[in-house]
Amino acid sequence: MNGPYSDKYKSMINSIYNTIIDSMKGDELNLKLIQSILDNYSSGVSYNTMKRHINVLINEAISIGMEGNPMKSIKSKKAVATLNKPFENISEVLDEIKTYNSNLFLCCLMTYGCLLRPHREIRELTWGDFSDDLGFINLAGNRNKSGRNRIVPVPTYVKELLVKGEPNHNIFSSKPQPMNDDYFKTLWSRFKTQSKTLQKDQTLYSFRHSGAIEIFKRTGSLAKLQKAMGHSSVNVSLTYLRGLELADLKEDDMPII
Repeated sequence: MNGPYSDKYKSMINSIYNTIIDSMKGDELNLKLIQSILDNYSSGVSYNTMKRHINVLINEAISIGMEGNPMKSIKSKKAVATLNKPFENISEVLDEIKTYNSNLFLCCLMTYGCLLRPHREIRELTWGDFSDDLGFINLAGNRNKSGRNRIVPVPTYVKELLVKGEPNHNIFSSKPQPMNDDYFKTLWSRFKTQSKTLQKDQTLYSFRHSGAIEIFKRTGSLAKLQKAMGHSSVNVSLTYLRGLELADLKEDDMPII
């Protein structure tokens, strides 16, 4: 709990810890008990995510004296990768979102044009994160997934929608506090039920994926894509493009850095 993690992550880890303690009922922690917790998750992705979080707690316990590792023989499940389908009709979709909700429209536009992640990086943006001319966004390492400081250009079509407020005010709430954690998730779910343009497997993250494809198609540079996406390495970006089902790529085909 003293680590440099987000409140949401700490809350989740604490919840998992309490689940383990409640399941133990005073008994020792063992393989059977952990497996019974994991078996509540039928999805391979959810199963593996829970396994990874429990493993964090187990490793910490071992580091302060717990003997043995009851998770040693538990294998991960094979998870089927879910593709966030990119948009072929992005202007049409954006027009529909614009008439539905202005905040969701700005979020989608920034997810596509600035390649920021919607649920935290964009939702938590304050006017103080922008340069004076609104041309750049500056995000500290503790504000984004990569953990590195990022400077992101703001395209003109995003900039022209912005009206700068107080530096400490959130750009969506116009208050120091951002919208709740599920704000855009809820808006998107409601929009999806009445949309006439969305296709199967298209999500809020599809805007980021579509932006990534656009950058790579125009520049052909994996290095530029890596920087724009805030990926930790070139290999992450390469894997990302393969996951988007672009033409077959090999690392040897990529621009030399």
